[in-house]
Amino acid sequence: MDDPVLTARQLVRDRFPAARACFLAGSVLTHRRTSTSDLDIVVLLDGPPAPNRESLVYRGWPVELFVQTEAVWRDFADRETAKRRSPLLAMCSEGMLLVDRDGLGASLKAEARMRWAAGPPPLSDRERDYQRYILTDLLDDLRGCTDPAEQVHLVAHMLQRASELALLIGGQWLGGGKWLSRRLAAADPRLHRALTEAAAQAIAGDTSVFAAVVAEVLDRAGGPLWDGYTVR
Repeated sequence: MDDPVLTARQLVRDRFPAARACFLAGSVLTHRRTSTSDLDIVVLLDGPPAPNRESLVYRGWPVELFVQTEAVWRDFADRETAKRRSPLLAMCSEGMLLVDRDGLGASLKAEARMRWAAGPPPLSDRERDYQRYILTDLLDDLRGCTDPAEQVHLVAHMLQRASELALLIGGQWLGGGKWLSRRLAAADPRLHRALTEAAAQAIAGDTSVFAAVVAEVLDRAGGPLWDGYTVR
């Protein structure tokens, strides 16, 4: 396939000649690039066909297009920030600015970097207690589980929950799938390694170490919570 940057530039010229700004982002620009990496492209227009999202193949490359107006960009950024996970801010703060006709691209990149560096909104006490309650309940389920199939599903779910809780109490952004792993590895390499290695052991049948690491995450958040937990 052609060079990813050149390919992205050509796609934008072909499809969006009136683009005000364009960002290329994702693993394709890093050492993590693989044979299945795609081109994540954010395009800023003044109007239609924005807003829309499209997946396509262009010159052999899988492409994810995020086509927005400036107003839609800000709305997405605000909504994602409230969820403490913002692929848009990450793409625009870390990505490559390919097109910038009127300064909008540079402005949004600077804003994205500032907002990303500031981190997500902190957890409220209510949210923290809910996360503690859920993980405590799952940990109890795991300790009593005797079905190997159920055990695999419990471990997978707990790995996600424990990783998210560790990030949340540390004031870090969340991520989905591989990005959850990457966010935790960047924020706390030791915990990331401990959780990942223990989860593999637990799926193989020995859950003791994994249960201990999850309990460590719970302790960081204030300890297990189940008896007496109430929601009003």
